[in-house]
Amino acid sequence: MSRYYTEKQRGHRPRRASHKRGLQRYASSSCIFSGKEASPFLRNTQCSIVSLVSFCPLLDPMGRVDVAAENHHTTSSPTTGGVLVVGNYCHDVIYRDGIVVGKGLGGAASFLSNLLDPLCSAPASYISKVGADFSDSVSNSPITSSSCPTTLFHAYFPSAAADGYHGDRVLRRVRVCEPIFPSDLPSENFEFGLAAGVAGEILPETLAFMLDLCRFMFVDVQGLIRVFDPNDGAVGLVPLRSSAFFDLIPRIRFLKASADEAPFVDIEEVRKLCCVIVTEGKDGCKVYCGDDEIKVAPFPALQIDPTGAGDSFLGGFVVGLSWGLTVPDAALLGNFFGALTVGQVGIPKFEKSLLKAVRQELERRRSYDAVPCQTKFSLNYQESVAHQEFRESLLRAAELSCISGLTEIKDENRKKN
Repeated sequence: MSRYYTEKQRGHRPRRASHKRGLQRYASSSCIFSGKEASPFLRNTQCSIVSLVSFCPLLDPMGRVDVAAENHHTTSSPTTGGVLVVGNYCHDVIYRDGIVVGKGLGGAASFLSNLLDPLCSAPASYISKVGADFSDSVSNSPITSSSCPTTLFHAYFPSAAADGYHGDRVLRRVRVCEPIFPSDLPSENFEFGLAAGVAGEILPETLAFMLDLCRFMFVDVQGLIRVFDPNDGAVGLVPLRSSAFFDLIPRIRFLKASADEAPFVDIEEVRKLCCVIVTEGKDGCKVYCGDDEIKVAPFPALQIDPTGAGDSFLGGFVVGLSWGLTVPDAALLGNFFGALTVGQVGIPKFEKSLLKAVRQELERRRSYDAVPCQTKFSLNYQESVAHQEFRESLLRAAELSCISGLTEIKDENRKKN
């Protein structure tokens, strides 16, 4: 029998109790809640010619059968495929030396949709909440709260250094929208799920329901460990083990953390429960899974604003997996888009020529490596023999872009040639 509980097994009483605990995270907000819960994905049937042994269905990095994934779905609905993204849109105001230098749309959903919509091989559905004050044009209509405004963050930066870097930011949550409840989620199942909270909007019971709906679950740890000062909204972090989410970690497939967040995760403990990806900026990223550790090289970039870099990494990573890339190759794609993102302030504007070149490369790689050996999407944790070739193709694609901050990437590619 599966060790994962169904909605019926969990029962209504525990859910309401968990719901109450989740709302306590909003105690510092001035918002008063009313109490009301407010084209199909084609399964990957192909695998890499170069790694048939390691690409057998549902094997973890230690070579054991991944029973958890096989028994993952506890609901009666069949998996319809696609990607479920959960996390609120926000308004961001950027200050430099106390002066407002930028205002715009924020929130992980905005950065993720920037990549998933044009590049992912599977359609994405977004669940996000905003207030009646929200007027930004987005392709995925959010849920409008009748009782709370749109979440607002203020990010404070010091003066820019000679290399263009604006220094470490101080982040404050000024206003907060209501959380996303389980009843806000769709009832169908998904191949991929992304929990991308930024302001505490994803409650423990909401994440638990996402885990019931989604076969492969990706979670940004910031949505689990962020806390907010009740006086000025300053963003802080608490240890993952002390959070209300820790018991759900074994059901998560990939947990992403930044280098600053990693000390609050306890990598050595959590890597035994799920795969942990730590993004390390100019040093690339590392994937920890069981006893295995994978280092994925960075793409050099001129860093202007780190906001959203982790979201772009996660979006690129999921895009890569949706096309059948190995985990290291997908992480390389995540590093690529993370590097592009830090070169701009706010949501990056990717040139259509760049996105087209990347998509064509993903299509080419899936077609080239195609072998009809399985009927279920699975994961390969080994670096492909074409890993370096893929990196070079991304460097060439970067030359088609006019995004600021890519000078070093372009220079690196020229040196190779």
